[in-house]
Order: sequence, then structure tokens, then C-alpha cells
Amino acid sequence: MKGRPGPTTRIRIRELSGAVGRDRRDDLATEEPLEIRLTAPDGARRTVAITMRTPGHDFELAAGFLHGEGLAGPKEIAAIAYCTDEDLPPEARYNTVTVRLHGPIPDLPALDRHFLTSSACGVCGSASLDVLRDRCVPIPRGLLELTPELLYGLPDALRGAQGVFGKTGGLHAAGLFTAAGTLLALREDVGRHNAVDKLVGWAGLTERLPLAEHVLMVSGRASYEIMQKALAAGIAVVCAVSAPSSLAVELAREFGMTLVGFLRGERCNIYAGQERILG
Repeated sequence: MKGRPGPTTRIRIRELSGAVGRDRRDDLATEEPLEIRLTAPDGARRTVAITMRTPGHDFELAAGFLHGEGLAGPKEIAAIAYCTDEDLPPEARYNTVTVRLHGPIPDLPALDRHFLTSSACGVCGSASLDVLRDRCVPIPRGLLELTPELLYGLPDALRGAQGVFGKTGGLHAAGLFTAAGTLLALREDVGRHNAVDKLVGWAGLTERLPLAEHVLMVSGRASYEIMQKALAAGIAVVCAVSAPSSLAVELAREFGMTLVGFLRGERCNIYAGQERILG
């Protein structure tokens, strides 16, 4: 019987180097499904998401997902727990999170088809700027000014704090930095959007939202999903090691966000909001 999954899984592999082979152990990033359920005081219950994620910080992942999709903010959450339903096999209980709300389950069209997510594609829903215009406001300007030198130090700081990546080489990371470049929190996951959800969930559960005076640094590319989640959290500046998508740039420009891509060494591209970067 499987127990509670951890962030890494150890297996035996055959390693080849030239013509020489040897057997050894290897650590992999764990990938397991997580079902997110909502419950209400009247007993109503509904599954709103199934995502493939790296176990760890699951409650933050659930809270961040709900906030990013406009389903429930931190103040609307009464409690978060792993599911203990008797009809659920023991090995699956740590792969199901129940979020108990203070009020009723929101009656949103998105809930009629549920959210099905994976570690690769991001959330299949809310994929239009029209939805964001209805529930998000532009990020205030003038609260944050950064030097290029501060930006150049973010990738190394992010990489240096990635403990699980150091073991597996197979995880994305999202880090939240102050305006002075101090790393406040970092989360890792096989899904880059899950890492951001975990980070936003942490901020929400510790009463730090909105994050208008903070910088989000992600280890991969800047997708629409990541920008959507950052906007919902009020994050003014998003930096990525790799490229942004066209819709990510469009979102950043419309909502007054700063988007930096290809941040490597002492080089980067500023795709939106260059007024926050001094010089």
C-alpha cells in the first residue's frame, strides 16, 4: 500500500557512460494527482480541480488556485484538510484536499465543467482577457522601482534555494522577492503554474496579499497562466528565465505589470512596464 507521497521518489536505473554501464539509484521529482474539493456549511460538495503536482505545500496550492481563479479568497476559507472520506482508498487520501468555505460554493459557470489541469498545460479555463477585466484591476504604478543589478541577481538566488531541484534536476520554481532583492519564499513543482499557486497560497494564508511591492521570479517561461495568477495576487513585476508568450505580454501591458524575460547573467528583455526599471 502506498503511503503519503513525498516530493522525490527514489528508483534504480541503468546508467551508461560511453561503453560502460552501471546500476545506481536516482531521485526523481514525484508527480501525483491532487483533487481539490469545496465544501459548504449546508453540506454541498464539489470537485473544482484535478492537477498533476509535486506533493508538498498542498494546502497552499489549493488556496492559491482558488484565489487565482476567483473562486475563493483567503478570508472565505474556513479550513483546509486532506480528505478522510471512507470511500476513498488510503493511498489516495493525501492526494485529495478539501477546502471548507464559510459560505456557499460559488455559482460560477466555470464550476459546471470543472477545471482539469496538468503539470504541463496549465489551467484549462479563464483563458481570456475578458474574464480578467471583470474581476481584476490594473496594478498601481509608482510603488516599486528596481535597478538592473537587482534583477540580475534574482536567477542565482532562485536557483540557490531550490533544494528538490538539486536532487532531481526536474522541477520548476517560483520565488517571491522584496524590492530589496530578499527572497521571502520559494516553492517548487513539476508544474510551473502549481509553483506559483503554492506561493500565492502561502501569501494568502499568511495575510500578505496583495503583493504590489514584490517581485515574482519563475524558473521557466512566462505563460498567460502565470501572469493571470500574478495579477490576481497583485504582483507588479514578473521575471522569467525564459521567454514570455504573446498573450502574457498583452496581459502585462493592459494591466500595468512589468514583465521581464530571458533574465540570464547580466542580460534581460523588458516586454512591459519598463518604467519600474531604473536606468
